[in-house]
Amino acid sequence: MIAEDGITDYGFAKRKAARQLGAVNADELPNNAEIESEVRIYMAVFQDEEHIERQQVMRVAAVEVMRELEDFRPYLTGAVLEGTAGRYSEIEIDLFPESAKEVEIFFLNHSVAYDHREPRRNQPEAPEAILVFDWDDIPVKLRIYSPDVERLHRRGAHGARQMERARLSVVEALINETPATAGSPP
Repeated sequence: MIAEDGITDYGFAKRKAARQLGAVNADELPNNAEIESEVRIYMAVFQDEEHIERQQVMRVAAVEVMRELEDFRPYLTGAVLEGTAGRYSEIEIDLFPESAKEVEIFFLNHSVAYDHREPRRNQPEAPEAILVFDWDDIPVKLRIYSPDVERLHRRGAHGARQMERARLSVVEALINETPATAGSPP
């Protein structure tokens, strides 16, 4: 479901799979790390060359978006960073501006068409806003947080498993590390 159907919510995918398989005990469900490992294996077996090419295209687009939004302290996160982006994945970027309105004003000044998505308010340190738009036909989701949340994440507050995030320089290094596909020039 995650690799083929573009489901990005691991919890939803687990619940749906559990219903289909008749599993009722939550202890029987795999954890997110196990799911991510299996998604990588699946993609390597069934979508290897296509996946590598898609991953590279999405990371290059992420770098372009991050450069445009550099004043808002962007971090790449999600499937594009983790190397598990599928056919329906979107580029996920976290921003930490002084105000969410700054990003919207930037978009308005640069004639960027975007939509709002409602953030989940039941999460600790939920984003203030979520903006979605297309960058060269690639969907991009920006989660906009207050600067305080960035500082909390750097310190590793609350002891919870932190979402992996990468600055621009790290994403650029990932692009340079990616091996060329068979049909591409070296």
